[in-house]
Amino acid sequence: MKVVVQRVSQASVSIQNKTTSQIRNGLLLLLGIEEDDNVEDVKWLTNKLFKLRIFSDADGLMNLNISEVKGEILLISQFTLHAKTKKGNRPSFIHAASPEVAIPLYEKFISEISLLMNAPIQTGEFGADMKVTLVNDGPVTIIIDTKNKI
Repeated sequence: MKVVVQRVSQASVSIQNKTTSQIRNGLLLLLGIEEDDNVEDVKWLTNKLFKLRIFSDADGLMNLNISEVKGEILLISQFTLHAKTKKGNRPSFIHAASPEVAIPLYEKFISEISLLMNAPIQTGEFGADMKVTLVNDGPVTIIIDTKNKI
């Protein structure tokens, strides 16, 4: 499981020219689920994200987590994070999870992070053609991969 974390001052997602979700201060999460990911990966990653101190304190240092700044989360499914580009010019997505594997893990991710946040999060639509807009704050962009837990 791989996630691109972007600290944002605002972000939104549109489907068929209609804004379906939007947030202000918080995190835009682009989540890619791989074929061998599991519920333990979901739990580890959601806990890591919830505790990640990437928001500025009064001194301008990244010491605060999403909860401490009362931030919001926008989660977007992003199978292309598992693109393999070693051979040729067309990316291969053979390691991205099939919808049968990915959807239940995506839904588990939503429920786990919502539970930690003690509030629902905003999402895109799994498998939809989405247009994502954001204002990256900082800019702060971090990649976390559950294959690199240690």
